[in-house]
Amino acid sequence: MIREKADPKTVESLSKEINVNLTLANILVNRRVDTFQKAKDYFRPDLDKLHDPMLMKDMDKAVARMGRAIKNEEKILVYGDYDVDGTTSVAMMYGYISQFYPHVDFYIPDRYKEGYGISEKGVRYAAENNFKLIISLDCGIKAISKVVLAKELGVDFIICDHHTPGEALPPAVAILDPKRSDCSYPYKELSGCGVGFKLIQAFASLMGDEAGKVMEFLDLLAISIAADIVPITGENRILTFYGIERINNNPRPGIKALILRSKIEKEIEISDIVFKIGPRINASGRLEHAKASVELLISKDLEDALTRAELVDTVNAARKNFDENITKEALSMIQSMEEVQQMKTTVLFKEDWHKGVIGIVASRCIERYYRPTIILTESNNKATGSARSVFDFDIYEAISECSDLLEQFGGHKYAAGLTLSVDNVPAFQAKFEEVVSARIHDIHMKPVLEIDDEILLDQINYKFYNILKQMAPFGPGNPEPVFTVRQVYADNVRILKDKHLRFNVVQDGQETKPICIAFGLADKITYPDEIIYKMLMRKMRFDLAFEIRENTFRNNSTLQLYVKDIKFD
Repeated sequence: MIREKADPKTVESLSKEINVNLTLANILVNRRVDTFQKAKDYFRPDLDKLHDPMLMKDMDKAVARMGRAIKNEEKILVYGDYDVDGTTSVAMMYGYISQFYPHVDFYIPDRYKEGYGISEKGVRYAAENNFKLIISLDCGIKAISKVVLAKELGVDFIICDHHTPGEALPPAVAILDPKRSDCSYPYKELSGCGVGFKLIQAFASLMGDEAGKVMEFLDLLAISIAADIVPITGENRILTFYGIERINNNPRPGIKALILRSKIEKEIEISDIVFKIGPRINASGRLEHAKASVELLISKDLEDALTRAELVDTVNAARKNFDENITKEALSMIQSMEEVQQMKTTVLFKEDWHKGVIGIVASRCIERYYRPTIILTESNNKATGSARSVFDFDIYEAISECSDLLEQFGGHKYAAGLTLSVDNVPAFQAKFEEVVSARIHDIHMKPVLEIDDEILLDQINYKFYNILKQMAPFGPGNPEPVFTVRQVYADNVRILKDKHLRFNVVQDGQETKPICIAFGLADKITYPDEIIYKMLMRKMRFDLAFEIRENTFRNNSTLQLYVKDIKFD
């Protein structure tokens, strides 16, 4: 689907003001970059444009309580979730405080023994070990009973969260969450680590610390933003831009070790974090304990970090094996039940599936059956699950409609977690299907590839690409531009590693014949009994959707097209 053209007058005006062609100006205007000043802010992110952290509701209370704890030499416990956002948050907050204060430690709940978020075990651990203040990160906004218990045990809470609050808030000393209805903070899409970063910013300002010390943690923050799939717009875009710059120029030992284990030999991009670095950080919390990931991220010695990264890598390899086997089993379950194939949702339950990979399995199922999906397994005598959604459908709201059957739930528009009685699973499956069927539309049930513009092959050159490159970092809210060329054919078609395709694309009347790389399409069927490779070999005409990337081999750089889709006549 090609995006609608932006207002022609606005596009032409911006094109002249910033000296780019109409194609690029159209892309910018569609991203709401429609004036010279907005273009300047977009292409030249500036840390001075970050919002004042004191604008966040309860920030004054949080800073005051943190300061009092340090003045009175109280023990502080940094508490975070076991995913990438949580572990980077903990590494950041613990790393910052431990620079100048010795009475601080961190705690990550065990996914299998304690579950998501603030646990009773964690609260009691704090009280028994004489911690007087817990700073929770990426969790806590719905932990009312746990915060009440902490208060009874003499432990205060500062909650740093970015999830949607419930009707009531926990009785914490301070609750930092830009999604609070009474919070006027200008930017609402921070990651959990981002909210923690604003607390560090505010506290450092109060203490008169140099800003540079705070900015040292932008590498961890960029990883949290990328891995948690929050919008890379506004403040997040500035934070990610400088965080990735730090990763590429001066990474901390733990991140350097992850880059080496991932065998990334180029400048890090968002996609490298999402597909290579993030999963490795996530792996320990999925299969074992996320404490290993925090210890890696706070390591101060490269040799130590490399040893820890090797262990994390081993766990990640095991995670991939679980992921593949459970995905096959889940897809087989759907294929064996015709009534399930006709539904608007997928909700599967099997008591022995590995809890650590069910979110990944849900995403894999959506690749085959494109609809809201929940994968459930049994843990601590409860059914616990991960939910994933499809384009523009709010799965969190749909799950909320089923709250009478649930014991706990939380999340976002596109991803959520939930816990319920095993006995309630059949009733939940039926009600969730009913709720989604009433809300979802046909447009939600088909994968959508949004194309920015149609171009000609001769438009693809380094002048064009160098401006595209400056639009990074890409992600939700600022997707990498996708283009289409019409009525082209393939030449020099080759199969790589038995599953990828490499070919030159040719367009009548155009001299440029760039190389295309089509990952995983070597044996894909477009029409009944027609394999893409054979259709390309016959020089059949097609429309091509692609992203433009630079490939460097033996110090020789060329522009290549990464194929997103092929549509034959």
